[in-house]
Amino acid sequence: MNYPQLAAFTGGAGLIRVIGHRGARGVMPENTMEGFAFTLNCGVRLLEFDVVMTRDGVPVITHNHSLTGSIVRDGAGNWLQGVEPRVSDLDWADLTVMDVGGLDGRSDYGQRFPDQAFLYGARIPRLSDLCELIAQPGYGDVHLMLEIKSDPAKLKDATARAKVVSAVVAEVRALGLTTRTLMHSFDWDLLAECTRQAPEMPTSFLTQLPENAADIGEDHAAASLELTKAGTSAPDLVAQAGGALWCPYYLDVTVDQVARAQELGLRVAVWTVNEVADIDRMIGLGVDAIVTDYPGRVQRRLLAQGHVWTEETAIAV
Repeated sequence: MNYPQLAAFTGGAGLIRVIGHRGARGVMPENTMEGFAFTLNCGVRLLEFDVVMTRDGVPVITHNHSLTGSIVRDGAGNWLQGVEPRVSDLDWADLTVMDVGGLDGRSDYGQRFPDQAFLYGARIPRLSDLCELIAQPGYGDVHLMLEIKSDPAKLKDATARAKVVSAVVAEVRALGLTTRTLMHSFDWDLLAECTRQAPEMPTSFLTQLPENAADIGEDHAAASLELTKAGTSAPDLVAQAGGALWCPYYLDVTVDQVARAQELGLRVAVWTVNEVADIDRMIGLGVDAIVTDYPGRVQRRLLAQGHVWTEETAIAV
């Protein structure tokens, strides 16, 4: 099938795409409308973000399955203490009073992003809120890397998997954004369900080898068992599963793997690349796209090496 949205994620000679991770997490509150607006205003036209479901079936944009105390404040402005409630145990109305505009600098997670702005009154958005924004005139070149988070308690529940995919697909279709969206996940069974329900949207396969530990303060998916087998080629597995894009953890990827993936017709977008030396290495590998918490940092490294991140940038330069 021909997927028009893949062109926005495809690099080339002197062209590597920049994808804002959860907006621009390094400098703005993650997965917020304020963060997405900042990223778009920086000229970055590709947004990566996470979707989970509330108890009453509303797809919302947040990374963890639970409301994390280092990120979330209650209606009185206090950091959540003790047991962190699961999003799936809360209704959308419960989330509307929560403030996610800043990080608790005392927490391990907060200390990872000391330059992130602190805002008051930023809320957890619905998927529909972001879709409504980019459906507006002036945002026609914006594309979405939509990661559906798998509920660890329901990994084997095909009915639950179909339900969340159905809700997400309905939101994207309602705003006419299917030709601007990739369905993105660590859960390959979930991606198969996406293909079944929404064949017009290509799939993007996240991978990470188990020797690379999960980052502090956030939920993390387990590596596919297939990836741990000796002699396994991740790009070949992704291609065999019907993927259009391979999104490996940046520490796992090699020049040979990038070449193999592109030989198979896959786009390669590496995550999450923040340090200058790592950005430079990814540029040298010739990846199609770089997922980053610091879009401006990647833009500057690309320019320093004679690269651009959009066709429009090339004209400007």
